[in-house]
Amino acid sequence: MSQTISDRIAAGKLAKRGLLSPAQVARAAEVVAEVEASGLETIRVVFPDQHGLLRGKNVTARTLASIFASGLSVPSTVLLKDTANRTVFDIWDGNMTLDGRPLTGAGDILLVPDPDCLTPLPWSPHSAILMCDLAHTTGRSVTISSREVLRRAIDHLSGAALSAVMGLEVEFQVFAIEDDALEHEQATFPPAAMRTRNLTQGWSYLSETRYGEVEGLLDTLRRHAEAMGLSPRSMEIEMGPSQFEFTFDASDPLTQADRFVLFRTMVKEVCQAEGLHASFMAKPRVANSAANGWHIHQSLVCDDTGANVFMPTEDGTLTDTASHWVAGLLDHAAACCLMTNPTVNGYKRFTEFQLAPNRVQWGTDNRGAMLRALLYADDPASRVENRVADTTANPYYALAAQIIAGLDGLSRKAKAPPPTATPYGTDQALLPPSLIAAIEAFEESTLFNDALGPYFVRYLTHLKRAEWQRYLMTVSDWEQTEYFNLF
Repeated sequence: MSQTISDRIAAGKLAKRGLLSPAQVARAAEVVAEVEASGLETIRVVFPDQHGLLRGKNVTARTLASIFASGLSVPSTVLLKDTANRTVFDIWDGNMTLDGRPLTGAGDILLVPDPDCLTPLPWSPHSAILMCDLAHTTGRSVTISSREVLRRAIDHLSGAALSAVMGLEVEFQVFAIEDDALEHEQATFPPAAMRTRNLTQGWSYLSETRYGEVEGLLDTLRRHAEAMGLSPRSMEIEMGPSQFEFTFDASDPLTQADRFVLFRTMVKEVCQAEGLHASFMAKPRVANSAANGWHIHQSLVCDDTGANVFMPTEDGTLTDTASHWVAGLLDHAAACCLMTNPTVNGYKRFTEFQLAPNRVQWGTDNRGAMLRALLYADDPASRVENRVADTTANPYYALAAQIIAGLDGLSRKAKAPPPTATPYGTDQALLPPSLIAAIEAFEESTLFNDALGPYFVRYLTHLKRAEWQRYLMTVSDWEQTEYFNLF
């Protein structure tokens, strides 16, 4: 009697080690059949890495059943790289471990495909992305992996009989390419930056005319986002030259994090194919450019009733639950920054009077405040918008930080201070002014040490200290101008 696809997957390593549930095995068999019927040729088997970037391998569609059965091996060093793709941990040190497992010699970890996360790629119609989780070859989950970190935070919140609802709005720029930086001498580590020019002149916020100038591009990105199931809501002309914003339907945190990385990947790949360069850098070093933020809209619903527990009886007021949540976000704002603003560049966005926060406070519908409360009686969309994060964030880590900090406020029944009307007032605490300040705040946080474990804290701060150290040791244009002629 021939073995069915479901039987093959159920008999495989992933199912035997508990990495796929019986329901997932059944769904995986359905996905294999759907792929065979669709005519897909290649499957991009990927996972979101520590920077929120997708990595993995491309396989032929006929091998998909074996991927569901056995997973896909990749070198563990993909988890040990900084933003320059340098491996910044000593993999030849026999004491190097991850979750108690040795990493010496760049051994393998497993990609564990999520059968509910096969996404078609409309710009590459012969291909689809299959999102994966990470596991050790023993079958144990990799605790520092992006999706696992967020899942653990969600599980903690479920213990309070609450679920988070997150909104997603993402700012980015798209430029025409003048120099693609492909000369041999530009293949540095990291590569030389491209030289670009604008698609629009900018400084005409929400301009219909500006939208008309780039409608073709934005239509293409919107259609692809819809075909991928990302649920885009609006396509907007942002303030700066060549700057745009997409917003998406509210959803659960894991769905939103997956949407973020898929959208960012799609935009960059589609633009590249059209001779354009899309950048989600927080504050590009481009003349007259604007900074890119990622505003995290968040609310809580009661698991028993489905009611939004942030919805007030009077406009602009905090419910008790909202007050606790806001207090938690404020109390842990500095420590959260490493997970919402993970680059050297991100802290150059914290500028006074530029619609980005630089101080720790909340306000009622105030776009200068760190937390902008949008709370209206009888409005089930009542929510709090955290305006700190930027678009270089790993969204899984960033959303996990929101949940962990907010839940701590709930657990302590902390009370939010009065709202501010002067979000840049000097009487309020500053956000971290630099990456190193955020690293130190994260290291000192007992909350994140307890919630995520000391290994995760050491892991993330090691990665980010390596990035900071390279930044410090690079001679900048400012230094050259300041000192070269003077001394």
